[in-house]
Amino acid sequence: MAEIPKHHVPEENNTTSEKTGIQEEVPYLALDIGGSLIKLVYFSRYEQSPAEDHDNTDMMKALEHRSHPVHGGWLHFVKFETRDINQCLDFIKFKQLHCRVGTDMESKQKGIAAKIKVTGAGAHKFADLFMEKIGVTVEKEDEMDCLAIGANFLLKVIQNEAFTFIEGKKESVDINKNDLFPYIFVNIGSGVSIHKVAGDGNSELVDGTRIGGITCWGLGRWLTKCKSFNEIIELSKCGNTKRIDLFVEDTFGDREYVEKHTNKWTGPPNMNIGSFGKAISENKTLEDCNAEDISLSLLEMISHNIAQIASLNARIYGIKRIFFGGSFMKDNACALATLSSSVHYASKGTAKAMFLRHEGFVGALGALTSYENKHDLFIMDNDKMWKLP
Repeated sequence: MAEIPKHHVPEENNTTSEKTGIQEEVPYLALDIGGSLIKLVYFSRYEQSPAEDHDNTDMMKALEHRSHPVHGGWLHFVKFETRDINQCLDFIKFKQLHCRVGTDMESKQKGIAAKIKVTGAGAHKFADLFMEKIGVTVEKEDEMDCLAIGANFLLKVIQNEAFTFIEGKKESVDINKNDLFPYIFVNIGSGVSIHKVAGDGNSELVDGTRIGGITCWGLGRWLTKCKSFNEIIELSKCGNTKRIDLFVEDTFGDREYVEKHTNKWTGPPNMNIGSFGKAISENKTLEDCNAEDISLSLLEMISHNIAQIASLNARIYGIKRIFFGGSFMKDNACALATLSSSVHYASKGTAKAMFLRHEGFVGALGALTSYENKHDLFIMDNDKMWKLP
């Protein structure tokens, strides 16, 4: 990867802080604040800040923190729960990520507050808190536009960003940026939004559903007493939906009969026809079911529903490629498998489900690219290069 000259930074911006030991060179920082999660993306010259070597790192604890090399530095991806907004702001303050963002020396000398790009509902809800805690102004970016822009960014710039999930295995997909459009983009966050993306700057929100990640988390918390969404995912790995869902063979009571007459009926014996169906057919109570089975059934039910809606939209618009993003899929093999198989089944094999590796940070990346590029920043992954506007 080629190296570019470092930008000149005024001496006063290079002074170290007694609290952190370093001030990051961060010309770009953006957040996507949703109903359940905060997704933060920033650019830095360093893969890991020397500040992280200090003992006082409790405030920097996050649900997720990963990095990706780009031309001249690194893109960092950090995630917090929205209810921990103060912890997120402490993280920004501790690493001084806001000190060189969205302002210049002249504005700074005049006492004009720096501006940080923020998208999602939290851009409005927490605007005053940003000013109070870290002294910056929130510049709101349209959430739906940011999702489409961020998806285009990832698919065009980051090599091996997209992958399929078949029979439990991820397989990278080569994306031809000259033959990318049109596609359906499905963002599974707290809720679900479905976008028809026809080109750069040409996208439309066409559908969605309120039954998304926060529904799964909320029901899972009530039914299993899990304290986090990750716990639900972990429990699902040991679950068995045969003990809780209703299948074709259950309704006939004779597997051999169903197998013999499969062509006449709606599906094979092992086809799931009713999530949580055995709560009725076998008169089960919550105490009769284990948390593992409930978690798996929840994840499959919600993923299947989303896949059905996405496939319907792909059919309506005559589009064969469906890309899924959103934090719901992070380390969620059950969701990946269900979305893949359900899209294949619902579309009769005409549509293909693909997923983004930076799944939860699509909107934040879209907001990041909205900065005026005063630093001539190029982001490059192998032979692909993207210049921030």
